[in-house]
Amino acid sequence: MIIAIDGPSGAGKSTLGKMLAKKLGLLYLDTGAMYRAAALAALRSNTSLDDHAAIARIAEESVIDLIGEPEDLKVILNGDDVTSDIRTLEAAQAASVVSTISEVRRIMVLHQREIGARDPKGCVLEGRDIGSVVFPNADFKFFLTAKPEARAQRRFSEDSAKGRISTFDQTLAEINERDERDVSRHDSPLTIAPDAIVIDTSDLDLSEVFDQMITKISEHRAESA
Repeated sequence: MIIAIDGPSGAGKSTLGKMLAKKLGLLYLDTGAMYRAAALAALRSNTSLDDHAAIARIAEESVIDLIGEPEDLKVILNGDDVTSDIRTLEAAQAASVVSTISEVRRIMVLHQREIGARDPKGCVLEGRDIGSVVFPNADFKFFLTAKPEARAQRRFSEDSAKGRISTFDQTLAEINERDERDVSRHDSPLTIAPDAIVIDTSDLDLSEVFDQMITKISEHRAESA
């Protein structure tokens, strides 16, 4: 079973993806973490983010893997645990640039498909082009969205809890900037797959969204039985 979860930053994809994977006993794959790892590899090599060919080579040569349980997922880059390193602001900003490079996306998509097919029971993948590009034939496709202000508040609260210095206005500006890059990039822009189930999480807590997703999956299973 392949479950694709797409949506903009701050819509709840990661948390809900982990919850679904744990509930259903499936592998969990955070594709955004893979782009962050590739970006970190470029930063560590002091490669200019404008040198797309060099970054693509780094992405292809880097060994990126995700291991462990959904709630304790480890991101491994060339044998090193970089789970914390990829969550810095510098890595996030670099990833937003690296992820727009067509050749990098091609490399990452192939790797994501390989990892997604690794577990015979299936996988939950979350990102921005899972249902439209990575696994267009996924068994279930969800697109989670929310108003920019709601997403910014969630991200601001998360950052504050982790001791990161920021403001709500700065976080909202970053959310809007990321949205613009995601929908306007030439290769694999953020889009809603025609057969995706769209859920607006603006006024819902995560447990309510989770219940909706589980209900949809259960209904489909019952119809297919």
